[in-house]
Amino acid sequence: MSNLNFALVGVGGYIAIRHVKAIKETGNELVACLDPFDSVGFLDAHFPNADFFHEFERFDRHVYKLSRTDKKIDYVSICSPNYLHDSHIRFALRNQAHAICEKPLVLNPWNIDALAEIEKESGKKIYNILQLRLHQSIKNLKEKIENGPKDKIYDIDLAYITSRGKWYHYSWKGDIQKSGGIATNIGIHFFDMLSWIFGEVKSSVVHVSEKDKAAGYLELERARVRWVLSIDENMLPDEIKSKGQRTYRSIKMENEEIEFSDGFTDLHTESYRHILSGKGFGLKEAKPSIQTVFNIRNATPIGITGDYHPLLKK
Repeated sequence: MSNLNFALVGVGGYIAIRHVKAIKETGNELVACLDPFDSVGFLDAHFPNADFFHEFERFDRHVYKLSRTDKKIDYVSICSPNYLHDSHIRFALRNQAHAICEKPLVLNPWNIDALAEIEKESGKKIYNILQLRLHQSIKNLKEKIENGPKDKIYDIDLAYITSRGKWYHYSWKGDIQKSGGIATNIGIHFFDMLSWIFGEVKSSVVHVSEKDKAAGYLELERARVRWVLSIDENMLPDEIKSKGQRTYRSIKMENEEIEFSDGFTDLHTESYRHILSGKGFGLKEAKPSIQTVFNIRNATPIGITGDYHPLLKK
């Protein structure tokens, strides 16, 4: 399908460029976008004629006016801060457009249920970008588990350390009410991937829950998972620091590293193709990981005891 009209909320954010490129590479048109900040010069290389708005009220009016013309918005792409996703999804459906939203779809599991009602009333769909499900290495892993012993419980170690500067804590990302905290903001796609492959979460323990790190232990239907997520560069393994790198991503299954460092570049475009062909991930697929990070966010940490991730020793 081609020549669909898109609007984009949060075009000034760092992830928005991937959505803009995905709209372009799927042969569609970005006709209107919104952001309170105007550092959006990259639009010149993609959609120089897209209307740009600072204020939601004017953007809202414009999208409504377009709905009465042949430039009616078909999809609204949502790259705004996490706490605004619910509102912007509702805006899309009110304007008779489908919504394509970044992770996390919403911050609380009950918001999913409310959106399901609006989706039903409007006849429009809500899609979540769950791009790890489209990563070839992750798909291969899922196939391996499905074709392996049915009664085997796998041991998984997950670590994601992505260093962030002081700015992080002064932005909306550093406000747990707006971002959902570390587990939500940088970890939700990993929790989605784990439950997609290894089944639903049976139990969850949180060892550490701080503004710059979180860690815990999950029991899934077919896996035991020790996990740690952090934006603190001091938690980087020494061999990563020695190379001058500031990000460490690792998933080990039965002490064997699962390589998935590459192949991320085009996953948003692949996600758009997936959605536009009628196979996108919706509310049902998004809810388990929303529930998982909600439980983590509201759990009382037990400290570094029991079965915890080895990186916590740092």
